[in-house]
Amino acid sequence: MAGPHTTRIVVRGYHLDMYGHVNNARYLEFLEEARWCFLEDRIDLADWKARGIGFVVARITINYRRPAGLGATFLVETTLAHIGGRSGKFRQVVRIDGGEVAAEAEVVFVVIDTASGVPVPIEGAVRKAFGAWL
Repeated sequence: MAGPHTTRIVVRGYHLDMYGHVNNARYLEFLEEARWCFLEDRIDLADWKARGIGFVVARITINYRRPAGLGATFLVETTLAHIGGRSGKFRQVVRIDGGEVAAEAEVVFVVIDTASGVPVPIEGAVRKAFGAWL
């Protein structure tokens, strides 16, 4: 299942700032929505929860490229860019109406034991699943 996963988001009035542009903080929500869609399409989240493992964002870097306004359609492309021993990296690109880039993000995450909150090694079935996404 390699390749980008695409999530469609329509810009609504409540996404805008006083200048009529999508507020920078909203991009965090759009990027999170797209990552959830990516994961829901690839893993059984209920199984991961039952096994006591989950994802936690450790760092997000966003580069804003172009403003977008009311009624724009964002296509958010999410790709797993890297998997390490305890962390991984998503690359996300937000395109306006499928063309110009509005924002780009790099999202570093860790896999944790949900009971303790401690990062766990990415190995076994989890590593195998991630490998299929690269």
